[in-house]
Amino acid sequence: MKKLLFILAILISSLVADFKETPISEDFLDSGIKIIDIRTQGEWQESGIIEGAYTVTFFDEQGRVDEQSFIRSLESIVTKDEEFALVCRTGSRTKFAGEILSQKYGYKVINLKGGMEKLIKEGYESTSY
Repeated sequence: MKKLLFILAILISSLVADFKETPISEDFLDSGIKIIDIRTQGEWQESGIIEGAYTVTFFDEQGRVDEQSFIRSLESIVTKDEEFALVCRTGSRTKFAGEILSQKYGYKVINLKGGMEKLIKEGYESTSY
């Protein structure tokens, strides 16, 4: 019975999950939506960050996830009913993280496809970390 309830809970959460993707652009950055930069500290230092973005590492340098630590940090920045965006280098890590955050935790997440790499190629001048 517990297994059936667990499977049902996962199915329901996937139906109500709120996960979107949009190409990153300077216009999006002007929208006022909070942006969480999930890259590593080394990446922030190397290419800078989006002005006003919150820096909260999701993956460490070895590619490991400390999900609970990330959630604790995220809870101090956004609420579950507040839409926010995730950015990484190219959008791959944010897609993975965003799906977890929306399906498992019920957050309203936007993955910024193309990430910092695309934004900088388009001429965006990042802020030093």
